[in-house]
Amino acid sequence: MFSKYKFHILLHLIIFMWGFTGILGVLIDLDAFYIVWHRVLIAFIALAIGLIFMKKSVKIKSSKELIKIFGVGILVALHWMTFYKSISLSTASLGILCLSTTTIHVTWLEPLVMKRKFSLLEFFFGLIVIYGIYFVSSDFNSSDYEALVYGLFSALFAALFSVFNAKLSEDTPSHQITFYEMFISIIFLTVVLIIQGDFNAQLFEMRWSDFFWLIFLGVLCTSFAFLATIEVVKRLGAFTVSLSINLEPVYTIILAIIILNENKVLGTQFYIGSTIIVLVVIANALVKFLIKARAKKLN
Repeated sequence: MFSKYKFHILLHLIIFMWGFTGILGVLIDLDAFYIVWHRVLIAFIALAIGLIFMKKSVKIKSSKELIKIFGVGILVALHWMTFYKSISLSTASLGILCLSTTTIHVTWLEPLVMKRKFSLLEFFFGLIVIYGIYFVSSDFNSSDYEALVYGLFSALFAALFSVFNAKLSEDTPSHQITFYEMFISIIFLTVVLIIQGDFNAQLFEMRWSDFFWLIFLGVLCTSFAFLATIEVVKRLGAFTVSLSINLEPVYTIILAIIILNENKVLGTQFYIGSTIIVLVVIANALVKFLIKARAKKLN
């Protein structure tokens, strides 16, 4: 019984851990930028060790491809920076809710990058999401609005690197892409810290609880989750995985209520608006599946 569903269980464990990353942005008592720097460094080291044990090559044949990967690596760093900044200004629930709009950005990016036909249906879903965000933000204060802006930019960066990674993966193995993206991300973040004058001893000053949460964030929520997802996709298929990932905002909001008591901070309108957004994202994935299934039957 367990062996039959073990990859489904593993998939939802991974999504649960991803949902927990927003909570860690509140639990870890460090500047948002510092959290991202430590996360990427720990994830890069853990990923390198994992690839060595798995005997995976990281050699990329084309220097042109490597330059493209480095560019996407900077987008990854910008995504995490804006995501944790959004959480630090407001709540974990708002940060992850904004991130759920990533799928909507993909609808206009894929036709440009992947030369795919523009979908009016996806555009319609996008309009509903915009309404959901308007509904959520109706009783925001100035800090919440700033968090919303950072969160929506985070979703945009996530969509950009997702689409570009899909393009890159046509010619390059995904583990090589992720390895070099982590590498350039830590270089980029370090350079920014040096320019700002923040690369100093304060970067390493933290509580023991912060240290252990950072290890959990970098090793389990990032490196392990990535390597495990590759295996899960092979076993369950890309659609099952992508559809299930849409549950991440649900997990985060539930965790935020249980652990952070965010239900005392966020009103009814937030939860109504977030329900609209999450349902649209899931509906978008389901409609895509039905369209593909119908196309296969006709062929």
